[in-house]
Amino acid sequence: MESTYTDITLVCKDCGEEFVFSAGEQQFFAEKGFTNQPVRCQSCRRAKKQQNNNKYSN
Repeated sequence: MESTYTDITLVCKDCGEEFVFSAGEQQFFAEKGFTNQPVRCQSCRRAKKQQNNNKYSN
């Protein structure tokens, strides 16, 4: 059975900007077994990851 995904517009919890959770990203998340939608936009996710990397590298 093939699921069809459609783009979803979400709001970033950090900056409040809208971003699109694309059908392709949704399929990728499903294939990886992720059940939650992203809560941050791409740039805030990148910033959060960088912040975490800096915290553990010092």
